[in-house]
Formats: sequence, C-alpha cells, structure tokens
Amino acid sequence: MAQNSNILLQVEEMKTVFKTRAGNLEAIDGVSFSISKGETVAIVGESGSGKSVSALSILRLLDSNGEVISGKILFNNLNLKDLSNDEIRKIRGNEIAMIFQDPMTCLDPVYTIGDQIIETIKIHEDLSKSELRERALELLKLVGLPDPESRIDAFPHQLSGGQRQRVMIAIALACRPNLIIADEPTTALDVTVQAQIMQLLKDLQAQFGTAIILVTHDLGVVAEMADKVVVVYAGQVVEQSDVKDLFNKPVHPYTEALLKSIPKIDTNKNRRLLTIKGNVPRLKEIPSGCRFHPRCPLATEKCRSEEPPLFKAENDRVSKCWIADPNLQEEWENPILIDEKEADFEINEHLVSKNMLLEVKDLKKHFPITKGILSRTVGYVKAVDGVSLNINKGEVLGLVGESGCGKSTVGRLITGLIDSTNGEVSFDGKQLSNVNRKDKKGIRKRIQFVFQDPYSSLNPRMTILDIIGEPLEVHHLAKGTTKRQRVGELLEIVGLSKEDMHKFPHQFSGGQRQRIGIARALATEPDLLICDEAVSALDVSVQAQILNLLKDLQLQLGLSYLFISHDLNVVKYISDRIAVMYLGEIVEVTDSDSLFKDPLHPYAKALISAVPVPNPNIEPERMILSGEVPSPSNPPSGCKFHTRCPFAMDICKQDKPQLRAISEDHIVSCHLYGEERGHG
Repeated sequence: MAQNSNILLQVEEMKTVFKTRAGNLEAIDGVSFSISKGETVAIVGESGSGKSVSALSILRLLDSNGEVISGKILFNNLNLKDLSNDEIRKIRGNEIAMIFQDPMTCLDPVYTIGDQIIETIKIHEDLSKSELRERALELLKLVGLPDPESRIDAFPHQLSGGQRQRVMIAIALACRPNLIIADEPTTALDVTVQAQIMQLLKDLQAQFGTAIILVTHDLGVVAEMADKVVVVYAGQVVEQSDVKDLFNKPVHPYTEALLKSIPKIDTNKNRRLLTIKGNVPRLKEIPSGCRFHPRCPLATEKCRSEEPPLFKAENDRVSKCWIADPNLQEEWENPILIDEKEADFEINEHLVSKNMLLEVKDLKKHFPITKGILSRTVGYVKAVDGVSLNINKGEVLGLVGESGCGKSTVGRLITGLIDSTNGEVSFDGKQLSNVNRKDKKGIRKRIQFVFQDPYSSLNPRMTILDIIGEPLEVHHLAKGTTKRQRVGELLEIVGLSKEDMHKFPHQFSGGQRQRIGIARALATEPDLLICDEAVSALDVSVQAQILNLLKDLQLQLGLSYLFISHDLNVVKYISDRIAVMYLGEIVEVTDSDSLFKDPLHPYAKALISAVPVPNPNIEPERMILSGEVPSPSNPPSGCKFHTRCPFAMDICKQDKPQLRAISEDHIVSCHLYGEERGHG
C-alpha cells in the first residue's frame, strides 16, 4: 500500500486475541484503517463489536491476557506492535493520548486535578515546579474550565461530569500529542455539555492540527465530527467510507440498519424504528460465512457459507458484503430491510383519553444540609422546588433537562420511593398523602418504575422467575403454578422466551435485562410506568427494540408513561407532551411537535439546538450555553436560568417568572412572554 506522506497512523491487518482457559479468543480479526494529520476518524458499532478493543490495541493498553498477535500499527512509520514496554510508554501521553469514557473512574480521587495534569507533563518534560503549574493552568484555560485559578487545587469529586471531562481532555493535551484517541468521550454527558465538548475538540483540532480517533455509538456525534467512518462488527471492519457517502448511501446492511434504528427529530411517531434481531455474537460463537448473516434480513446461502472479502469502490470505500460484489449486482437490485406493511404501529384510539390519571401540584423536595458534631441544618438542597404537571390516561409525558435538575427525584416522589417536603400528588382522583396504608399499597401496584441501569436493578442471586414473580406475590396476584404461567406470559409480552425464567440476570445482554425490568414493572398490570432513563445505557439497535416495545405496550394496554430522559431525539419520538425542567422547576410544557418546532423558553431552545443531528449534510445552528448549572443548594435569585441565559434582562435577576399559558396547550415560565411584554 502506497504511503501517503500525510498519513499519521496506518493500521494493517491487526489481530488481537485474549488468552483464556478455554483457549485463545479472537477479539479483533484483520482490522485495517488509516488516519491523516488533522483528520477525525470515527469507529462505530454496537457494544461487543470490537470498537474499544481496536483503540486499546493501538496503544497496547489491553488487559494482561490480551495481545496484538499479528498485523502492523505504523505510527510515523514506527511499528507500535514491536516496541518494548519502555518505548511504548514514551509515546503514550506524549505523541498519542487517550480520553476515556468515564472521567470519574479515570481521575485519581486523592489527588487534585492540577497534580494529575502536572504528573503527565513531568513524565515527558523537564520543567521547574512553577513552570509545571503555569502549564497546567494554561491547559485548564484552553479547555474552558471555569475559574481555573481556584479549580486547579480542586479534587475530582468537586467538579461536575462535564468539568471532569474537560480535565481529561487537558491531561490528554498536556504534551501536545499528534493523535488523540477518544473512547465514547460524550456518552455520559448531557446534550448541552456534549455540544460544548464537541465544539472544544473541533477548536483544538483546528488550532493544533491534532488527529482524532473517535470511538462512539452515537451516530449524531459521528455525523458532526468525523471525516471518515470505520464500521466494525464482530471484530471485523464491515464498511469504511467518507462520512457523507456513508450516511447518504450505506452499502452494508449492518450500517444501514444502525442508521435506520435511531429516532431522529423528524421521525414519524407512528412508524416503527428498524431493529436488528439478535445480538452481536460472542467471541467463542463466531458464525461461519459472513459474521452478520444470522441477523441480516438479506442473507442468502452464499452469505451463510462464504465469508465475503472487502470489496473496494470509488472514493476509497470498502464494504465486506456480497451486495458490494459487482458480479452479483442483479441478485440485490433493490434490497429492502423492512417490510413497509409491518412498519406502522396499531393505534387503538379508544385507549387514549382526556381523563386525568396523575396530577402533581407544587411538589417540593428539599434535602437538609447538616454541619458539625450536632448535625445542625445550615441550608437545603432544593432538588424539586414547586413542580406541577399532569398525565392523562394512555398518554406519554416526556420530562427533560440536564443532570442534576431534579428529573429522577420527581419520579421517585410520585412513586413514593421518597417522601416529599411539600405539595400534592393525586392518582386517579385520590390524593396520595390522604390514603391509608392498604389503599397506598393498591396505588403502588398501579404505578411502577423502570430503572436506568438494568445491571444493578436486578438481583444477581435471583432467577428471572423470582424477580418477575416477586411483585405478583407481594400484591397477592399469583403464586405457584399460576405465578409461573404469568411470568411466562410476561416474558413473551416483552419479546423473551418463557424458557428464560430459570436463568439468572448475568446470562442476558443489557437489552434483554432491560426487557426483564419492564416485564417486572408490568407484572402488577399498572396504569402508569415511570421510565427513568430506561434506554440511555443501551446500543442504538437495542434502544430501537425497547422503544418499539414501550410504544406497543402503550397502544395495546392503554399504559401511561412519565418518560424521563436527557436524549431529546428519543423523547420526541415517544412522547405526546414534553415538560422541560431546570434546577428543580418546570420552565415549559407543550406537545412534542410544538416544542421542537417552536421552543419558547431560552433553556428549551438551547437543549434542542444542542441535539446532535445524524446527518452530515446539515450544519446545525447551536446555542451553546455558557457556564455550568448552578448548585441547587444556592440557586440564583429571580429566574434561576438568568446566569446562563443569552436573553437575560434586569427583571430576570430580581423577579421569578410564573408559568403562564401562551396558548391552550403551551405554558412557559419566562419574562420574555410576560404580560408586560405581550406574547412575544
């Protein structure tokens, strides 16, 4: 392969294995790609497809049982695979740096952030103490950390998620590397912070000409950041292309399915999302032929028996699929991944009504802050500060806002998992604070919770029969054979098999565990499900399955949902109405189409403008918020948003705006729409 003088890193036929008792497991099988100076290459695919292992293999950061056994990793024509441990250490951090997904686990909790940046510089450069501190301060300013002079001596736990991610980027940039490998750098962040971090990486790239390898499953981020995309599946590259070509006309069915499984802002709510059946194969169960064939709706006998080579096309595109073979074009003239007739949801009109199911009035939750030996109360964290909302029977209300704004606390207050400080919650006409213990148990049966993390919300020591059967016994709904039968039915409702009831949670994938969580919530035949970030930990393909399932259940059983999420594309797709929350208060409520077409509150505008658009042909106009969310223990006076609002006026600093109706179904709390200014 002719070397382009601009190429910084060339990976050729890289193979990575993990040595286990059962033998060697091949995690990466012949991955090849290159990256030039100043270029961004995205590596995409589902969990378990080999994205992160590819990135870690380049820097030889694999676990002790992992090893790159063949191929070349040429960095500036130096083969990283053959370097000694000491030689590779000189390159790590200095010439190639890595930004990891979770900054909380990667930063040392016992050292200040300044010390951790200085440590990185010290390894590679010989500077005096004052020069080291000066350089660390420079880096914190460069990555836009607010108040760097005082923050340099802060510990990681004193910073927000977005601030910690900025520190990780500062550490990565400490020695001005030529290449940064960013492994899911924005996955755990809010859309507003994600937009800031993406802009920061773009600015730094323009300033220093740094190349970036971006490992992610967020196709919106890929569309905005990447020049080139490498799609990996089961340890192999299945498609590689320029970003615009890939999004405009994907060749491999896997790429097309990934792109079609993401809800976009303009996705029709009555259409099913495309799902990919099954899961990425485990390393010891790799299928013969094309590795994607068991999940591919277009698979033929040839796909099952013969592994396709990488077919090359114009513009350096490659695709590992028989569809791309110019000699077999007639067989796949118009490949269809989804049957149009099966694409629409069945809408059961009589299940959606205008009857109110849940009404929340002026709900408050203030957590006391205590100090000293006597634990005196010195203040309060106002997590929820006067929230009012309602949900009709058969309706989905989305609740959105940044981390720390109180969304999850609202969900827990409604279910009674925590007690409120003030306010009223009425369910089906009954005020929850007035009902006796027996009735409260009956209401709890009708309101169920689906948690964010399907790993920690299922008891690892219990079988699925016991996990789903427990609420049936608690509420005296079924036991013995009837319980068994009902658990089998519930598993089939959520798309699993009744044979699965004797297994334990660790025997299931993340998406399957989330289905089990939903089956457990459905066991008591509830009227209201509170879904707290129920799909945020899942791959896009699994997320599509769960969203289709939730929508089917809503339409077939007449369920209502409070759908809490920070993923606005998902909320837009599943919700009828959306409430926007900021620092413990609701600032805007309207139907989902109106909110995305014409958001009124500046905070809602900023949230929507920050959503990554999975289309590289669109350059979104961003309204990037300055500063961080203020602390709920010391919120600003007047409008709580005025410290970050680009439209703030003097009145905003003094007077708190009230929620007022702008039209029949649209309420907003903002002085821009106050009576004194008219409606506009």
